[in-house]
Order: sequence, then C-alpha cells, then structure tokens
Amino acid sequence: MSINPENAPQATAVPEPPQSIREIDTYKVQEFQERLQAEQNLALGIIAGSVAALAGSILWAIITVVTNFQIGWMAIGVAFAVGWSIRRFGKGVNKIFGVAGAGLALLGCIGGNFFMLAALIAQNEAASIIDVLILMILNPDIVLELFAQTFSPIDLLFYALAVYYGYRFSFRQITAEEQESLYRTRTVAP
Repeated sequence: MSINPENAPQATAVPEPPQSIREIDTYKVQEFQERLQAEQNLALGIIAGSVAALAGSILWAIITVVTNFQIGWMAIGVAFAVGWSIRRFGKGVNKIFGVAGAGLALLGCIGGNFFMLAALIAQNEAASIIDVLILMILNPDIVLELFAQTFSPIDLLFYALAVYYGYRFSFRQITAEEQESLYRTRTVAP
C-alpha cells in the first residue's frame, strides 16, 4: 500500500505559547525610592544611635572593670548597637546615616575608655564614680593625659573597625519582599 501525498494528513503548525519576561518596573522603583526617602528620620536615628553609644560605652567600662581586662572587640559591639539603632529608628538610605553611625560608634568607643578610666580611678581611690566623672569633665587636660598614658596602637585598629561597622550597619536593609515587589511580568509573543 502506498501513501498518496495528496491524501496524507497535513501537519498544522502549533503556535508557540507566549513567553513571560520578568523585568524591573521603573515606575515601581521610583515610587519605592520616594517612599524610602519619606520614611527616613535622621533626628530619631541620631537620638537612638546616641543612646546606644552611651549604653555601649558604659557597658564596655563595666565589663573592663569587672574582668580587669580591656576587651578591644567591645568596639565592634558598640558599633553594632549604634548602627542597629540608627537603622531601626532612622530607616535611612542616604549616606548621612552611615556617617552618623560611624561618628557615634567612634564616640561610643572613646566614651567606653573615658568611663573605664573613671571607674578604675574611683575603684583605686575608693572614691565615688560620680565625683571622679565630675572631676574628669572639669579637667579635660587630665583626661587627655590619661588617654595618652593608656593609649595602645591596637586601639587604632579597633576604632577603625568601629567606624567601619558603625557606617555599614546604619543603613536600612531592603527585604527580599521589597525587592520582589519592584518586578513586573510582561508577556511577549514568540
């Protein structure tokens, strides 16, 4: 039996299904950026970062006095606390939030050394910590001399790490859901 090409079933072309393309929606990105800018609060971020720097410096001094050992890694802890506080309450995406975090982290580290010196002096002299703090505040030349006497080159490393992490941790993090919301799906014909 031979097949006659004229009677053979004709192959019909099956249309290809449309394809979907995921792409960034520039309108959604612009809207998202405007929302982030509107949610920023530098003043609240700085207040929260300042509280964290003060609390971190006091904790650093307490740990140093209790252990009788200055732990340089506390600088990273202070920087993390400052950066987290600025991120959480400031919700910043602009560079100024990082600069504020870096500066406050450094001040927190210096404050940690300041409170540590005050606590050690109070302990050695059997004096009130408040009296020693007042004396140190009223005599900044004594504080500078104490800082110079207790300074170690390794302090620069920990201060630099605190500045870096204070800067780095201070920015608002964009969640995976927020990133996903910036895409759109477009259907294209093949």
